[in-house]
Amino acid sequence: MPINKAKLINLSSRQETLLQQIVRGTTNPDRLVRRAKLILAAASGESNSSISRRLELERGQVRLWRERWRQDKEKLAAAEEQQVTDKKLMVLIKQVLEDRPRSGTSRFFSVEQVVQIVALACESPEESERPVSHWTARELAAEAVKRGIVSKISPRSAGRFLTRSHTKTRSPSLLVKSQN
Repeated sequence: MPINKAKLINLSSRQETLLQQIVRGTTNPDRLVRRAKLILAAASGESNSSISRRLELERGQVRLWRERWRQDKEKLAAAEEQQVTDKKLMVLIKQVLEDRPRSGTSRFFSVEQVVQIVALACESPEESERPVSHWTARELAAEAVKRGIVSKISPRSAGRFLTRSHTKTRSPSLLVKSQN
């Protein structure tokens, strides 16, 4: 079985210097530092297996980041040919090393809408003329739509907001009012 040799990465001296700055930076996120170390190691000719062991990454991750760098090498080279500043080149390098957007549904509800739904749950259902003494997820969802907070929401989503916020719905007072 033939062994696939990792493709070599060629770095310009500016790219290498900026990657070293990322590695030495004390405020850079760990994932950015690891990826910069990975690219520097790949450029020095280190194998994927060796990089994987040293940086405690899966070999697939090493291959992925090596390939992403190779895909964007022309963009980096073009920026250097245009003599962009080190600051702008650093931004480009960080863009190459950052996570790509993941698939899935984007956020459907804004933070303001969630806050309004949680605030609604803190009100008494009787104030909204609801025929219940405590909010249920179904009643809360229906009232949020009725008030125009959201155009649609499932009872499950309404209940999930309450669970995440650790908010309990308002319950009637336990004190009995005295009658004179």
